[in-house]
Amino acid sequence: MIVLGVDPGSRVTGLGVIDVQGNRLIHIHSEALRFPADQPIGARMVRMVDHVEKLVTTYRPQVISLEKVFHAVNVKSTLTLGYMRGAVLYQASRMGIPVAEYAATEVKVAVTGYGRAEKHQVQDMVRMLLNLAKPPKPHDISDALALAICHAHTNPAALRDL
Repeated sequence: MIVLGVDPGSRVTGLGVIDVQGNRLIHIHSEALRFPADQPIGARMVRMVDHVEKLVTTYRPQVISLEKVFHAVNVKSTLTLGYMRGAVLYQASRMGIPVAEYAATEVKVAVTGYGRAEKHQVQDMVRMLLNLAKPPKPHDISDALALAICHAHTNPAALRDL
């Protein structure tokens, strides 16, 4: 079962692909998709849609694990993040890929056992769970991989059915 984790951002989006084989989690691919600060949001969304399509075509995930919207103090940032999430949701739906959404605290609990874990703790656990030589950086990548791991840990029965 292949899972694509997406940690959407307006400046940097983390993307991580893992293969779930029973209790084994295997790292397949991860990257940070960076957007120039002066690039219009519409152009960022098009790039996001195109990149998700490329990853789905290349790795054939059965599900996309996406971070839920959180309530931030900065309304503009929250709105921009919503646009980027929308681009992922649109492309997933267009390609017939189900999307599982998780709150940041759910991801942290699934990966570290603690809902208030810090970024470096998530990075360290992702490294250990995927047997990587070093923690994935930037944190956008480890967050995307953590989203994929969260889906594997949260829905083991669903993974068997796909």
